[in-house]
Amino acid sequence: MISEKDFTVVYNTHAAKIRRLCLGYASGDYDLANEWLQETFIKVWNHRKSFKGDASVDTWIYRIAVNTCLSDLRKSKKNIPINEDLLKDHEPDNTIATKDKKLKKMFRCIDQLTEQNKALILLELEDIPQATIAETVGLAHGTLRTRLSRIRKSLLKCITNGK
Repeated sequence: MISEKDFTVVYNTHAAKIRRLCLGYASGDYDLANEWLQETFIKVWNHRKSFKGDASVDTWIYRIAVNTCLSDLRKSKKNIPINEDLLKDHEPDNTIATKDKKLKKMFRCIDQLTEQNKALILLELEDIPQATIAETVGLAHGTLRTRLSRIRKSLLKCITNGK
């Protein structure tokens, strides 16, 4: 069971990564990502007594976050457009404009992935260890490595060719 003090530590340790994970599902919509972040940690708090420690706390929280995002997307059939304001060139520096275009393209390509592949690549982009990702989604580590390799190739093709 997670105590109130432990919960504070868990929140402070994982909130930023969970927010970025949710942001990937929300295609750059910060309000929606923050809503999902809140929902995730409400679920963590409400179900803290059911956490038995069979898996790591990290794995448990990531699974809750992925399920929260996917559940809301399925429930409302949201087609979330990329938040264009986040990607506009606010500075005259061309390297920033180039990075923004690449980021926008990457979000569009990630949005085209299946739900599970999207979950895998978003967890990978957060530098979550592959063993943790495999445990979170219930895949063998070798299977995960192969799938991530294919996803990366697919994203690279999409980003460079726009397909």
